[in-house]
Amino acid sequence: MNFLAHIYLSFGDEEVSIGNFIADSIQGNRFKHLPEKIQQGIVLHRAIDTYTDAHPIYRKSSRRLHKNHSHFSRVIVDVFYDHFLAANWEHYSKEGLENFVGRFYTLLKEHYEILPEHTKHLMPYMIRDNWLVNYAHVEGIDRVLKGLYRRTGRKSNMDRAAEDLLQHYDVFKEEFTLFFADLIIFSREKFENITNSSSE
Repeated sequence: MNFLAHIYLSFGDEEVSIGNFIADSIQGNRFKHLPEKIQQGIVLHRAIDTYTDAHPIYRKSSRRLHKNHSHFSRVIVDVFYDHFLAANWEHYSKEGLENFVGRFYTLLKEHYEILPEHTKHLMPYMIRDNWLVNYAHVEGIDRVLKGLYRRTGRKSNMDRAAEDLLQHYDVFKEEFTLFFADLIIFSREKFENITNSSSE
């Protein structure tokens, strides 16, 4: 899953959400120096990714893109699914998306010193262009995908992936809705296991 989903699936725990957000920028076990709750977020992130990659609905979405995008398909599905989370946010949270995202941006700034260098580099652009809120719009997703296209050295077709989203919009939305219901259940159980086991 992409940024917004990982933050959401931290279930309101601020430090866990930081770990869940930065996990892709941390290699192996190079996080043992971080506060315990942030470590828990990293472990949770990796469990979510493992579950997601094996889920049949997620794999079905990915296969639909494989002809045009080959091994970049899963990256694109992650972005698509964040779009559907943002666009249908009111179904998942009583708190408005802009307020939720604003609080997270503040949280990032408060934890700046412990963020990985990659996250520190990314953060100003994310906040300036309000990525997480703009995920709710296809135009915002298109900008994200074109940015990923440039970062892959223009070796992918991700600059045109928004066309795939629009072509199969209702199907992707249905798949996201079914998949995310499963993911919330899995993530909640994993979150409780991780956080409770450390407090015993």
